Amino acid sequence: MKVARVLLPLALALLLVAGLLAYLWLNLGSAAQAFRMRPQRNPLTANLQGLSMEGEEETGGAALTHVREGDSRALAGDWKGAQEAYEAAVAADGGVTALKKLALAQLQRRDTKAVSNTIERLRREGARAEDLLLLSTTLALHQENLPRAQELLAKAGESPHRHYGSALLAIVQGEHPQAQAELRLTLDGWDPVLRTYARTLLDAYEEFALFPQSPPIHLSTLLSRSLAQVQECALALPLLGRVTAEQDDYRDAWIVQGYCQLITERTQEALASFERSYTLDPQKPEIQYFLGRTYGAMEDHKNALTFLQYALTNGFKPEKDVRRAIATEAEKAGDVQLAFEQEKILATASGTDLASITAFVDLALRAQRQEDAFEAAERATLRWPESAAAYALLGSAAEAAGKTEEARAAYGRALELDGTLDDVKGKLLNL
Repeated sequence: MKVARVLLPLALALLLVAGLLAYLWLNLGSAAQAFRMRPQRNPLTANLQGLSMEGEEETGGAALTHVREGDSRALAGDWKGAQEAYEAAVAADGGVTALKKLALAQLQRRDTKAVSNTIERLRREGARAEDLLLLSTTLALHQENLPRAQELLAKAGESPHRHYGSALLAIVQGEHPQAQAELRLTLDGWDPVLRTYARTLLDAYEEFALFPQSPPIHLSTLLSRSLAQVQECALALPLLGRVTAEQDDYRDAWIVQGYCQLITERTQEALASFERSYTLDPQKPEIQYFLGRTYGAMEDHKNALTFLQYALTNGFKPEKDVRRAIATEAEKAGDVQLAFEQEKILATASGTDLASITAFVDLALRAQRQEDAFEAAERATLRWPESAAAYALLGSAAEAAGKTEEARAAYGRALELDGTLDDVKGKLLNL
């Protein structure tokens, strides 16, 4: 079902961000008793890309569907899946918007040759000079080619993109007064996404200023956290490497380092970082959660389940995120019953959303539990009586359960609410 395929990954990814990032950014403590981190805004839910995406409304049809799927995967930290979705968007004539997003996914995956090719294609397609500048500068920084980054920025005209790129360069060089000045200029600029990112990085400096007695490694860790928030883990990792080399028992630095390694597909290194933080604090559910996710990325579903269940037992919050991760790993491990139990808890919880019910219905159908699927989908339509997606979901569940008349009625209602659902039209005709 097309609607469910688009809605489910996007909504689940947004839910995943709440768990995968919230604990990383909101709950990191300090290695020093006097050092505390303020809660941070998460700019990823506002715009995950770090470049303006004006014109997305011009990307229609299949290309827009692929772009949104890529965004949902990127939000979940699945940059491989995001890249594949953006490549499909480009192939579907997604234009400059799809190409910019593809370049950013390639950057995250350290595919520098592919990024260079995409930048050149963007140039041919008429992308804005400011976006080309920021992409090219970021690529040079990722390649540790600081002279090239300096050259690009020196030749550029006035723009928030130049100031933001200059700020990133200054952070890499350790020129923090210059970095803060450039971030403030970015904050005064016209680009809303870069203003959000500049605010995130400035927060790290302002946080550090509250603790004038703290050593420099605390600033490096705060900056690394903020760099990870603005999709610059590649620039955070060298900072974190120096921090952990200087203070091997700095638990929070190991956590941020592990997260950045996991996001940039350095899974073995991520495992080592999270294992080190685990030896420092084996009872912390956030560390157990990230260990579970890392083992999952390595296809070690048994160990993934072990640590995710530890996190659940020890009170990981939000509970729905760890339960969803357990369900995913359980199904991959062949424990369909455990997966079913977790998804059912999520689908029937107070305040649940349509994405959770959709996930449960999908799993129930795969487990040949058609009645459970039908009942859950029926509850969804009662809760969201004006949702075409809910009725399309009910139609699929009813059809799978052999309830032809109920399926026909549900599909019909879905089309009354949204007449553009071609896949629902096809299913209705096939009944």
